[in-house]
Amino acid sequence: MSHLAFVNGTVITPDRLLEGATVVCRDGVIESVGRVRGLSKSTTIIDSRGAFISPGFIDLHVHGGAGADFMDGTVSAVLAACQAHVRHGTTRLFPTTTTGSPDEILAMLTACQLAQAQPLSPIAGVHLYGPFFAADKVGCHAATGRRDPTPREWQRYWKTGIVSIATCAAELPGAIPFIKAAAKQGCLVTCGHSNASWAEMAQAFAAGMRHVDHFWCAMSSVPSIRQRLGTPMQGSMAEFVLMHDEMSTEVIADGYHLAPELLEFAYRMKGPERLCLVTDANRALDMPSGEYRFGHHATGSIFRSDGRVGWASGGSLASSVVGMDTMVRHTKRSTTASLPEVIRMASLTPAERAGIATQTGSIEPGKAADIVVLSTKLKVKQVFIGGIRVDTKKPR
Repeated sequence: MSHLAFVNGTVITPDRLLEGATVVCRDGVIESVGRVRGLSKSTTIIDSRGAFISPGFIDLHVHGGAGADFMDGTVSAVLAACQAHVRHGTTRLFPTTTTGSPDEILAMLTACQLAQAQPLSPIAGVHLYGPFFAADKVGCHAATGRRDPTPREWQRYWKTGIVSIATCAAELPGAIPFIKAAAKQGCLVTCGHSNASWAEMAQAFAAGMRHVDHFWCAMSSVPSIRQRLGTPMQGSMAEFVLMHDEMSTEVIADGYHLAPELLEFAYRMKGPERLCLVTDANRALDMPSGEYRFGHHATGSIFRSDGRVGWASGGSLASSVVGMDTMVRHTKRSTTASLPEVIRMASLTPAERAGIATQTGSIEPGKAADIVVLSTKLKVKQVFIGGIRVDTKKPR
């Protein structure tokens, strides 16, 4: 299938809908978008039958799926989780670490490197998320695997060459050297699972931090900062992100983490160019309700999935159990964002933030033919990675 043409659909671009446009792809790359007078006989026609022709989704923050967590540290686990998310329209993703031992994290990085070399791999890099969290903001992550950053540890991770996104709570001892080192590596540097004050965020920003993980979840607020630092009340992560145009953030739009008004507020305040949709999905994606481990299969924390969302033992949420297609549908239904804006937040915006927008993230000539055919109800019908169709049937 070196020469493809997607016809009879509506192409979703970052700022508009192109009805009746044709997307021509050659050797895995988009060649043209628009009206086409004629196609060669060697072209394979993909008849969209009135559906939407969308760029593939890109997930900056994802822990697992189909019973596997990336922290399991095996190639089979990584591939299983990747395949699950591809079925939901994600064509590029960043496997995301949890808290855990250095050996567990290194095993995960190695497994992701090996899986990345497989044909049709959606892995664009790894998100080094845990273990550098604040002790009072670990959330559903295993507290025993949390620690402060040290050069001796993080330098081992940089040497793998696969870390593309790096998270650290801004208030931790050693956070600023870590942020500077990560920025020097070319990572998107983020702050998450943090109780940082405005002043600490400002220091992190000056060092290279430009993103905050899952807005309103496991992050500081004015009351939490007052409890930690006393009076006068100080600004928190939320205020800092909303004040600074250069800062981006992300939302888990599964309908359980955030109410519709918060999704609308985030969209209105940051706009589609600085707001990303992420799944933060765990191993319970596409699995029956029940108990699972978040993180490594032996040392991760126990959580319960009710089939709609994950729940930690203390009653707090424990990441999502649905794919990016659910996030897209819920955001479209629950906010005033247009369909091109919603799709942008699930594709081009994360691509831009992660530094891969020249390769993928939108349907434009010269970019990879990472394409998802969506029904008029935004259900995934077909998925293509580099112009090759991927099986989206769920294994029995």
